[in-house]
Amino acid sequence: MRRHLALFTFLAVAVSAPAVLSAQDSSDVHQDRKDVRHDRRDIRNDRKDIHQDSKDIHQDRQDMRQDRKDIRQDVKNGDMKDARQDRQDLRADRRDVRQDRRDRRQDRRDVRKDRRDLHKDKKENKDNSR
Repeated sequence: MRRHLALFTFLAVAVSAPAVLSAQDSSDVHQDRKDVRHDRRDIRNDRKDIHQDSKDIHQDRQDMRQDRKDIRQDVKNGDMKDARQDRQDLRADRRDVRQDRRDRRQDRRDVRKDRRDLHKDKKENKDNSR
């Protein structure tokens, strides 16, 4: 009798174990797909931010051109005090634009790396689901 009870228990566990494991696998696959979808959305948002940064840098450079024109006009009019102040402002603007360009370059590198990682994750998920 004990032998039959042990056999029955063993069979019950053996039959239910694959069902439990497959349910966990399907939830893992679902979570992986969800993570990939969120990663793609983050990358898209990052690319939009980089595009906006590029527009801002372009506008800053146009402002710097205008500042240089203002300096020339101040010097032409003999207003050296304003010209000196405008030159200091222009130096600060140049420094800011250089830093913004460095940051944008780094952001581009980060997005490229994220895209490669996302591609690798998608490939691994596809291989694991088979």
